[in-house]
Parts: sequence; structure tokens; C-alpha cells
Amino acid sequence: MPSRRHFLAGSAAAAAGLAALPRAAAAAPAPADPGAAPPPHLVVVLADDLGYGDLGAYGQKLITTPHIDRLAAEGLRFTDAYSAAAVCAPSRAALLTGLHTGHSAVRANPAAGGQGGLAAGDTTFAEVLRARGYRTGLFGKWGFGPQAADQPSHPGARGFEEFYGYIDHSHAHEYRPDHLWHNDTKESLPAGTYAPDVIAARALDFIDTHAAGPDPFLLLLAPNLPHAPSEIPDVGAYAGRSWTQSNKAHAAQISLLDAQVGAVVERLRARGIAERTVVLVTSDNGPHEEGGVNPDLFDANGPLRGYKRNLYEGGVRVPLIAWSPGRIAPGTTSDRPTPLYDVLPTLAELAAAPAPADIDGLSAAPVLTGTAALAPLHGHLYWYRDEQGVTSRANSQDAGRAKQVAEAVRKDRWKAVRFAPGRDRTAPDSAWAFELYDLAADPGEQHDVAAANPSVVASLTTLLRASWTDTYVRRPWGLTAVADASAGTLTTTLANGTARPWPDAAVTLPLPSGWTATPTGPTTAASLAPGRSLTTTWRLSAPSTAPALLTPRATTSSALRFAAPTRFTPLPAPPTKDSHLSDLPWVSATNGWGPVEIDRSNGRQAAGDGTPIAFGGVTHPKGLGVHAPSEIVYHLGGRASRFTALVGIDDFSTNQSSAGAVRAVVRADGRTLLTTATLTGATGPTAIDLDVTGVRLLHLLVEDANARSSFDHTSWARPYVTVR
Repeated sequence: MPSRRHFLAGSAAAAAGLAALPRAAAAAPAPADPGAAPPPHLVVVLADDLGYGDLGAYGQKLITTPHIDRLAAEGLRFTDAYSAAAVCAPSRAALLTGLHTGHSAVRANPAAGGQGGLAAGDTTFAEVLRARGYRTGLFGKWGFGPQAADQPSHPGARGFEEFYGYIDHSHAHEYRPDHLWHNDTKESLPAGTYAPDVIAARALDFIDTHAAGPDPFLLLLAPNLPHAPSEIPDVGAYAGRSWTQSNKAHAAQISLLDAQVGAVVERLRARGIAERTVVLVTSDNGPHEEGGVNPDLFDANGPLRGYKRNLYEGGVRVPLIAWSPGRIAPGTTSDRPTPLYDVLPTLAELAAAPAPADIDGLSAAPVLTGTAALAPLHGHLYWYRDEQGVTSRANSQDAGRAKQVAEAVRKDRWKAVRFAPGRDRTAPDSAWAFELYDLAADPGEQHDVAAANPSVVASLTTLLRASWTDTYVRRPWGLTAVADASAGTLTTTLANGTARPWPDAAVTLPLPSGWTATPTGPTTAASLAPGRSLTTTWRLSAPSTAPALLTPRATTSSALRFAAPTRFTPLPAPPTKDSHLSDLPWVSATNGWGPVEIDRSNGRQAAGDGTPIAFGGVTHPKGLGVHAPSEIVYHLGGRASRFTALVGIDDFSTNQSSAGAVRAVVRADGRTLLTTATLTGATGPTAIDLDVTGVRLLHLLVEDANARSSFDHTSWARPYVTVR
């Protein structure tokens, strides 16, 4: 997916090296219309593995959830709401970005080898609302690594002004971690701290901070409750039950989640802003069965078939409750099929914020405000599943096919679930096992009617194929800043990726003392039409070589405000002697997953956590470890004469799987010097020896070669430049 604007962090790393900052900088609020009602505060509570039947409002009998049940009684209960996936990471990515799993950047959990992360172009609903002046906070589970600041998948880079919780997917499985992240900083926790408690307390503090402020706020509370393990300080009212300890603790986790929702609502009331707030409560997928939990004891999937990891209704149909006194009529229900990728456009419509036009979600705001007939309906819903975790009940529902790629589609009353013969979704349609269910007559999906409805099977197969795109190319949205230190320029682009024109668009570039900037293109547009951009290159003059934070800003007269904080870093000095590149500072480094490693193979977290660089068991002490797609840029300044290296899929990735396939590319000052043949673990590395006489900027790239970035850990061993 190409880089496009995200609201508050410049997309970075262009030819001469830009380090983008993920932390959001507040944009000035737009002038308010004195006669208009203020936009609502927005609260989204996202539970972790809460089943359709786990709440009293959806039929639960054994676990008490009085606070959420009250919200349902006082508000709107969706009966046909759906997560976008049957497991956490792809579901959460779709919720945030408004894209289903046929288009989203994240389509699997990390265990499947292809989670990836959110990139600079993956606009979230937090970024959209920031453009409307919202203060934004996320508390709890993020789930997209690496655990590092200053990288595009950090919550701060994706529009959240304040973040407290877990960055990494696996870290969120710890209920008593030794640390949590606060914005860009790891904060140690006292031994034994139960994380859901401190996360919920921070969320309440966020409400207190912004309740009386002039700006509306967005709060995303994403506790890891009731995900396994079933750990909680006190099982409370369930202590006397004749259940296993795991089941008691699981029930207590759900009741704790309910209490946290109750505390949020009580705080909204205490601050006098309940009537100005819309609260959504939902879950990322169906109920789990891990750690000894028995979802059947609790009838956690209600009348539905399946569990977490299944694409049957029990794995993807989830509770969704909307509450807002005076705005949402009490005691109402909706059977509109509503996937959670509808959340982005729904929040955008409620806030009059600029939603991207190329998302899959459709706004359900009219359903919330009592005009359901005006709400657009999906032609179909789509799900994709590539999951390597196996649990017994889910595997049984899948007839032993839990590790096979699966897809599902719902169109009107029809629901299709199909399984590939393995993990290759490109297998011919005839090789898939296809099941068809009539949800109107059989909501529990007990009777496969595919044989009796060949025309329906054919049409849904066409929809399944059409719903997947290997690389979903996005329309640029918002303000982007790209620095080119070698040219002394900063290029800003304000792109209207929405469906409405932006009147009176203007871009400005405030500067530190002593700096000057001369625009070489227009900085204003009377109207920026949908799909059009306003691009300006600014020639910069700085008083020193010290890096500086520049913050281009853009405004429109339709109350939109954008900012793109971007660090302009002068070029490092070129080498003065023969050197390994891993001993030199780079101009810029971007990587598909995790950091670029120095003298190690690519790892998932902080630099240095990878294994030694090795090919065929031979270890190389000097080098660079990356994961496709990646690009590292070095300033040679015309001083080098030769570049040598050994590049290929390293042993770390080869030992995990044979699926990795990449190409290495070497470019110099815009010219391509070399493109290797496809590199795999089986082919071994390729030796490189190139003349780089006169080259100023050397670019080392690794590209995915099989439209699948799993297991594409690649190493540049012994990358060496000879200075003339």
C-alpha cells in the first residue's frame, strides 16, 4: 500500500532521509459556529474475545453484566453486528481503518507469519477525528508492533494523542506485565500490578482532563478482557460456583469489563457530558476456549455456531451496543448487518469529520439517530481467515481444517464459508470446500444447502474472488510532509481523499528561528476537489546542521485542520575510509516489520533482538537485517569507488518456513545498478560487487517477490564500501 497522509505524523523516509515522528501534535481547533450544536464526544469500548452470548442483553444467564445491559436497555442493540475477522489483529486493523480483510494491511495474527503492521498510509478513525479537532486517547491493547517509538505503527503515529497500554500483540497476553507504554515511553509497573485496573484508571483520567475542555474527545478503551489467560485478582461473586477456577476467573473478567464500562458511563454523567457523548460497546471476535475456559458452559456464542477462529456466525457475530441519552432512543434494536469496519465512517458522520472515500465501511449513524431507513446497506460482507492457532472446539467446527485458509461472505440471507485445500488462497475454486447456509431459516448454520443452490454458490464465489486484492492501492488522504536533506527541500502534499470538496485550502510552514523557507509552488487552493492534491516544495535554509522539527500545517474553511510534524535531518558526513555500512550512520531506514537490525538478522522488537546473520550455517559478524519491503539509504558523497555485499533470505527466516521470497535492489542517485533474481532460502544469497564511483546516495532495497511478506527476513551480509 503506498504511503499517504496520516493526520499528525509526517510519512517519512524519502530519498534523502526523513525520520517521521509518530507522536501527534495538536492542531488548532476550527472556529466554532455559535449556532451549531457541538460535535459529540465519542467513546468506543472494544472487548477482547467477548462472545455474542456473553452479555445479559444477548441472553447470558450465568455471568452478570448489569452496566452493559443497562446501556442496551437505554440505547440501541445491534443483533447482526460483525467483527471483521475471527481473530484479534486483523479485526482490530479493520475496525480502525474501515477496510475489510480483503483489503486491509493486516490480514492475520502474528502466528500466521503475516501480520505486518499499520503503515503511514493506513488512516485510522483517530486520525480522521483529529482533523476535526478531536482530542484522542487509546487505553489498553493496540496489538501492532514493534514495541518501539518513532515508527509508523505506533498509536501516536496513527492519530492517538495519548496512549497507555500494550503496543505489541503478544505483550497484551500478560495481565501482570512489568511495564506498559505511555506514549513513546516504557513505564515500569510495580510487581503484581493488574494491568486492566491501571488502564481503566487512565481512561477515566482522560475523561476528567477533557470533559470541560473546548474540544470534543475520542476515547478508545480496549482492555484485554476477557482474553486468555483467565487471570484476575478476585473471582468475586463466582467463588462459590462449582466451576473450574478458569471458568470462575473468566466469568469474573467479563464482570470486570462490565464494571469498567459502568465506571466510564458514571464518569460521563458526573462530568455532565453524558448527553453529549455517544458510547459504543463491542468485541473483536467470538468467544475463546483457551486456558481451560469452557464457552459452552456459558453459552458464549448464544444460538450461533462456532467460536473464535471460526468464520461461522459464532466466530464473527459480536455484540454491539450504542448509547447516547437524548440522541439514541432507548430500548431499540437493529438487524442491519453492521460490520465493525463501519465504525470509522459512523464516527466520522457523527463528528462531521473527513472520512476517506476508499474504505469498505458504510456509516451506521442514521441507525443511531433514529433514521435507520437512510443508512446505506452493504451489498455483501467479507471475511478472510489465515490462522495457525488451533483450539479443539473451533477445529471441530471446521471439521479439522482450522489451519487452512478460509473465506466467508454474507449477502442478504445467504452465508457462504469455504476452505482452501491448504494455505494458498489462489487455489482454483473447484479445490475449495464450499458451504452455504440460509441465515433466515437457519441462523445456527446447521444445514449446508450448497448442493441445492448452485446459482447462489456461483454468484457468492464470484463475490469472494472480487473481495480480495493482493495490494489495495489507497487514495491519498490528508497532509504529508517529505524531506529531502540532500536537496535542502521539504515537500508538502495536502490530498483530498474524501468524497467532498475542501474549500479554501491553505498550507503553511512555521519555522524555527533563523530558518527560511521559499515555496516553489502554490500554497493555497480556492477549492480542493475530491481526489485532487495541493503539492508544494519548500526550499529550506538552516543556520546549522542540527536536526529540527518542522510542522507544516493545512487548513480549510470547512473546519478541517491538519499537521504533519516532520524531522528534517541534515545528511551525515560521508565515509572517509573503507567501511562496513553497518558501522556508518544511515540517511534513512524503513522496514516492513520491526526495526532494521545492525549486525543481526531482523527482529520484532528493539534493535539487537535478532539472531546473528547467517547463510547456510555460516555466520557473518557485520551486516544489516531487514524484512521486506525495506529501504536503507547511505550518504557516500561521491567518495566511494566500490560496494560489495552478500544478500539473501537468512537462516532465521529459512528455518521458520520456505515461503520467503524477495528481490534485492541497489540504486544510486535514482539509477538502478542491480536487481537480483528472486532470492529464497533454497537459492542461497547473491554476491554483489558494484562500481559506485561518484555516487552520492546509495539505496539498498529489499522487495517482496511473491505477494506475501511472510518469512521475508533478509540480510545484507558484509556490506562494504571502498573509499577512493
